[in-house]
Amino acid sequence: MTAAVDIATLKALKPAEFEEAADGYRATSDMASTAKDTIESQISAGIRGGLKGETADAALRELKELGKNFHYVQTECALASTALNAFAYDMAAAKRKLEAALEDAEAAGCTVGADGSVTFPAGGKETDGKVPEGGTVSPSTSSTDPTANAIERQAVNMHPNPNFGKAVEFANRIGDALREATDADAKWAPKLRALKADDDLKVSGKDWTDVKSDTDGVVKGAEAYARSLPKPPKDGDPELVAHWWADLTDEQKAAYVSMHPDSIGAMDGLPATVRDEANRLVLAESRAGYQDKLDAWMKKEPDRYAPYISPVTGREVKGAQIETEEWKEWNKKKQELEGRIRGMDAIQSRFDRTGTDHLPEAYLLGFDPEGKGHDGKVIIANGNPDTADHTGIYVPGTGTLLQDIDKDMGRGEILWHETNRYAQGQKVSTITWFDYDAPLQAKPFEKGGGLFPEAMSDEWAAKGGPGLSHFLDGNLEAHRMASGNANPGHTTLMGHSYGTTLIGDAAKSRGMLEGGLPVDDVIAVGSPGMQAKHAADLGIPQGHMWAEQGGGNDEAVRVGGKYLAGLGDDWTIPTDPEFGANAMESDAEDHGAFWDKDSTSLRNQALVMAGQYDKVTLE
Repeated sequence: MTAAVDIATLKALKPAEFEEAADGYRATSDMASTAKDTIESQISAGIRGGLKGETADAALRELKELGKNFHYVQTECALASTALNAFAYDMAAAKRKLEAALEDAEAAGCTVGADGSVTFPAGGKETDGKVPEGGTVSPSTSSTDPTANAIERQAVNMHPNPNFGKAVEFANRIGDALREATDADAKWAPKLRALKADDDLKVSGKDWTDVKSDTDGVVKGAEAYARSLPKPPKDGDPELVAHWWADLTDEQKAAYVSMHPDSIGAMDGLPATVRDEANRLVLAESRAGYQDKLDAWMKKEPDRYAPYISPVTGREVKGAQIETEEWKEWNKKKQELEGRIRGMDAIQSRFDRTGTDHLPEAYLLGFDPEGKGHDGKVIIANGNPDTADHTGIYVPGTGTLLQDIDKDMGRGEILWHETNRYAQGQKVSTITWFDYDAPLQAKPFEKGGGLFPEAMSDEWAAKGGPGLSHFLDGNLEAHRMASGNANPGHTTLMGHSYGTTLIGDAAKSRGMLEGGLPVDDVIAVGSPGMQAKHAADLGIPQGHMWAEQGGGNDEAVRVGGKYLAGLGDDWTIPTDPEFGANAMESDAEDHGAFWDKDSTSLRNQALVMAGQYDKVTLE
């Protein structure tokens, strides 16, 4: 049990010394972060870009483990910094209360003892020729007991010496200050002791699970300190968010990232580097957490098979078995957990490919392993969009899930490589934006499914559209802040299949008064329709709407879109002449072939993203 803090200790305590220690931990965290980034984006990337063989592979494995160590050090030191600042804040508040009480007691002619007792002088009206004597009172043991407080007030009112009441007030204030300091010491001592690593050099899933526990402990303990921090804009307006963040001190920024990485990682308008740092922490903790869930679930596997009972005879059929419903439900949950882990591993795999074939560093701009619908959410960039001259944002369509996100992340990588070819040395960033519930590709008549796929409903796009619009505003504000408003950059928004429908709803969610989406060009690939008759209806300037169509099953997508439009919804297909798009030449043989290597369809997308409009080939 922590010993009670006495007056001498609290008077002598210097909160600034703990704040200086916090600065030291934050500096260590920053150094670890720099070391991690150097390893991942320079040293390892350089090896991948220029060396091959067993020695190179071995070096990359060792460097990956070293990078994990630095990431862990970065995270734990940042937590230690925040904890120390919060402890200093709590103790400083208690110290101010003590000093104010001591000063007031002295001004009133009272003397405070080392134990917090207050001696008051004689005073009041004479009784029988005598002035009521002085005396000594001690701090109450509890300031929250209503009965004790009532008795104390009664004693004060009945006492003939008015100085008695003052002394009681001073003593109680001193007692409250000492209790606050003692409580803060008892609260933070175990939390700070918990912020230590295992005595090995390997960062495991258990270590990241402990980080999550440490974070929860610091957040709970730092409630008062957190209330003192400047609050982010309530409505999350990207422009206000960008300026709020820019005005924070380094200490305040570090506190927010360490305590609330999930919120900071999802905040549109913040720098890509900040969102990436926060989301990588969420990714590491989530990966460890899901592995724990899977390991625990695997221990609960029920019997897979049961004897088959003939519906005709009602008897067991010898040698025949059937899968149990209990096992089917268990296996469904198992596959769900494995799928989410597979998606998280795909994100890590992208980090591990930095430098391969000149692939730039990746930035995790959004990550939620749970999501609010079908699956988790991922926003990942190739290259820093805040400093890019050309940014391409790709919105995937039907059937997109976290467990299969490697496919859509791969398309973002392909787009980066192809766009970089035509960017004439300018910086390129491509973003895979999967931050909405994509409709599933339901099979007719399957359990829980209907005759028609979910993509035949606008519900998913209508819900996800405002989120995309908000992200685009944040992307623009982050770029403006990074460039000092000197270079707005060139941004292209591209949707595939149902992703184009979502883009249409994103544009409609803004209203014509807002002037359309904050992008320079829009590309619709394999679109069933964008919920509009003309590109101009979506606020897209003439000449900056582009569209591609393919063969095979891509034709079925357009037919389906036209069928729905014919049921009363007023829209046209982007490749139809009346829509007003630049219909680009495409050699895609089916709905998923628009990103085939060396294809005309891919080349034309990249040319638009690079702003090389005159080189685009049209139908």
